[in-house]
Amino acid sequence: MGHAGGHRSRRRGTGERRLCLQHRGRHPHRWRVAYSTPLERCLSRDGKSEIRGMSELVNLHVDGPIARLTLGRAEKLNALTIPMLEGLDAACARLERADTVRVVLVDSSNPKAFCAGADIAEWGALSAQDMWRLWTRIGHRIFDRLAAVPQPTMALIHGMAFGGGLELALACDLRLATADARFGMPEVKVGAIQGWGGTKRLARLVGVGRAKQMIFRAMQIDATTALRWGLVEEVVDASELHRHAQEIAAEIAAGAPGAVRLAKQLIDLEVGGLSAETIAAGLAASFEDGREGVAAFNEKRPAQFKGL
Repeated sequence: MGHAGGHRSRRRGTGERRLCLQHRGRHPHRWRVAYSTPLERCLSRDGKSEIRGMSELVNLHVDGPIARLTLGRAEKLNALTIPMLEGLDAACARLERADTVRVVLVDSSNPKAFCAGADIAEWGALSAQDMWRLWTRIGHRIFDRLAAVPQPTMALIHGMAFGGGLELALACDLRLATADARFGMPEVKVGAIQGWGGTKRLARLVGVGRAKQMIFRAMQIDATTALRWGLVEEVVDASELHRHAQEIAAEIAAGAPGAVRLAKQLIDLEVGGLSAETIAAGLAASFEDGREGVAAFNEKRPAQFKGL
């Protein structure tokens, strides 16, 4: 994705370091580091995220005790970009302060896809160093932040949840899927590995053997298999997804919020090992096979992997 460029600027009274995308002609992959106002100043009081003009990509709407976090890049199957990650980060910042919110629903504006994964156009041209610095580490931190928001979170999955999209669903506490949902971790096909928590969270839900099978083989599974393996808690008809999600959210919201939040913290207390994953993901980006995998994907040909 190119080397970091541009200049740094600091506005008086601000100190939050953020990444933003700089479009330069044919090189939308170039980045600059900038200082901007704290994220909470970019949020409106009506509950919708307004992050530097990116509110159409990630929208947070609060309605009483239930918040809805919606991915809005429908035309690209919600393939994740840095602006979307920034939107998720800002939404988490608001949820961390939202004492009246008791449950969060994470869904998609595209009826055919939850999230197709990380947009290869964003990271495919990155050097190994920048892959770690500008993509893997940042995405991992933001997904960890989503997993740690005090409220229970539930992903509403329809259509595909692949790669980073599945990692996003795994960062939620619960997963509700439609019968047409499909799940997969295809990263090895492009010489990459999961870097946003997928290895540990997937293994925790489906077991080590099944997680290895999905990752090693870039295996896709359907909703029925996902339910049997414990990857999702329920499978419902597409027409019932949002109604049933609201019912579950209302049940959670009816509980004592302090007790629910404490229970979440206790259950998640033993989750660890995620930092090692980010190191491995950065290392994989330095392999020649990683560059070959991305090139093969872009050229629509089989990859010719050489090994270490």
